[in-house]
Amino acid sequence: MPAKAPIIVIRRKRVHGGAHGGAWKVAYADFVTAMMALFIVLWLTNASKPIREAVAGYFKDPLGTSTGVGSSMAGVGDNFIVNKENMDLLKQQLEKAIREVPNFDKLKDHIEMTITNEGLRIELMEAAKGTFYDIGSPNLNTHGRDIVVVLAQELGKLPNRLAIEGHAGTKSYSTGRNYSNRELSADRANAARRLMQMNGVGENQVTQVREFADQRLRRTAAPMDPSNRRISVIVQHMVKPGEEAAGGAVAALAAPGTVVGDATKSAAPQH
Repeated sequence: MPAKAPIIVIRRKRVHGGAHGGAWKVAYADFVTAMMALFIVLWLTNASKPIREAVAGYFKDPLGTSTGVGSSMAGVGDNFIVNKENMDLLKQQLEKAIREVPNFDKLKDHIEMTITNEGLRIELMEAAKGTFYDIGSPNLNTHGRDIVVVLAQELGKLPNRLAIEGHAGTKSYSTGRNYSNRELSADRANAARRLMQMNGVGENQVTQVREFADQRLRRTAAPMDPSNRRISVIVQHMVKPGEEAAGGAVAALAAPGTVVGDATKSAAPQH
C-alpha cells in the first residue's frame, strides 16, 4: 500500500500597510500644510496694504535692518515705523482714510500730500469762503474737524514725531492792533494740534508748532490767493539713535521759522 504524501501547509504572512503604516501620516501632513497655506493667503488677501508690505518685508529682511519693515514693526495691526523707504505707504493709507470723510469730493482739491526731505507733508488749504476754518478765525469748522480727527486717528498709531505749521496770505483779517496774521496762523496750527491730541495723537508726539504768516506763500505770484492760507502737518522721518542730533538739525534747516509751541520747550514768537 503506497505511503500517503505528506500534507504541506503554506502560511503566508500578511503585510498590514493601512493603519499600521506611515504613508497616511505623510499625506495628512501635506493636507494640513496646504490648508494652512490657504488660510494665510486668504488672510493676506483681506489684510491692509501696510500689513502685506510688512509681511513681505519680514521675509526679505527678517532682522528688519535695511528698511525698517519686518521684525522692527512697532506694535501690531496697522502700526508700523515710517521711514524714508516706506513713507509712500503711509501716504496711500492716509489718502484711503480721508476718502471716507463726509463731503470728501468737495474737499479733495484742498488737500495735498507730498513727500519731502523732512517727511510726509499734509496740507489743508483754504478757499475764498473758507474750507477748514471759519474766515478770519482760528476755529476749525465741521469739515476741518472731520479731516483733522481722521488724520489724528491714523497718525496716532505711529511712533513718528509730528510738526504742525500755520500759514497765512497777505490779506489781513486782523480784528485789532495786537492780532495780525502771525497770531492767526499760530492759533490755527495750535487749534489743529489740540484737536489731534484729543483724538489719538500722543501728548509728546507733536514736537513743534510753527507759524509762518505770509513768509512761505504757496503761490508767490498770487499772494492774495486763498490757498496761501493753510495748515501743514508734517510726519517726520524716523531716525536711528545715532542720527538723532543730526536729524533735528536737518529738520530745522528744512523748515526754518518761528516755533510757537513745543512738546518739550516753548519759544516766544519772533517778529
